[in-house]
Amino acid sequence: MKTKKMISSMLASMLIMVFCFTTSNVSAQAKCDSTKMKDCCMMKDGKMMCMKDGKATPMDKDMTMKNGTKCMTNGECIMKDGKKMQMKNGDCMNMNGKMDKCDNKMKHDDKTAKMYACPMHPDVTSKKAGKCSKCGMDMTEKK
Repeated sequence: MKTKKMISSMLASMLIMVFCFTTSNVSAQAKCDSTKMKDCCMMKDGKMMCMKDGKATPMDKDMTMKNGTKCMTNGECIMKDGKKMQMKNGDCMNMNGKMDKCDNKMKHDDKTAKMYACPMHPDVTSKKAGKCSKCGMDMTEKK
């Protein structure tokens, strides 16, 4: 009888530990994913883009930030104090109404990222121009 109680107690303890570990692991992953890209509006290649949940889409309407700052689709922003400014490429306005440089937010967007490949070895690819690791030829931009 003692053995059955001990085994069931150990089994229950192990299940609780597994549940706690799984829950904390999922929670940690969610925290990491949410910090990758912040929601904002930005100027990219002369166009206003809206970054939401890590996805960039063209900005199709004016946005008002939490502090009252307004960003227009033409890149003009009216700050909460009434001051007007024009966003330039790489400028980013976070949802709290603070300006920032956010060049890194869009660099790795799959739709806009350039890819390079070796003319002789198409399986050798890179996100940067350089030399092929197999033959040393210059990598060319993929279309």
